[in-house]
Amino acid sequence: MDNVENVENTENETNPIQDLIKASLEKDYNNANKIFGEVMTIKMSDLLDQEKVKMADQVYNGAEEEAEEDPELNDEEETEEDSESEEIEDEAEDEEETEEETV
Repeated sequence: MDNVENVENTENETNPIQDLIKASLEKDYNNANKIFGEVMTIKMSDLLDQEKVKMADQVYNGAEEEAEEDPELNDEEETEEDSESEEIEDEAEDEEETEEETV
């Protein structure tokens, strides 16, 4: 019987993301801003809780710190690779243009 009540309670709850989208489409920007703030607060709270668990595990259980990748470093590596491939493409286009001019 308790399970039925739990199911009924979850059906009455609304999804905040759907509410955010609905408010935005209705151009109710004040309400959308309020909902967005609530959603971000919940997300940040969840992330902080996860970090607290990791820190406590490291301090009290001696767990090793996970090596985190710096997203900025990955972006720089991708940018360098992209610029190199662009240079190669530019050189190929220049060669094609030169061949067309000579023909």
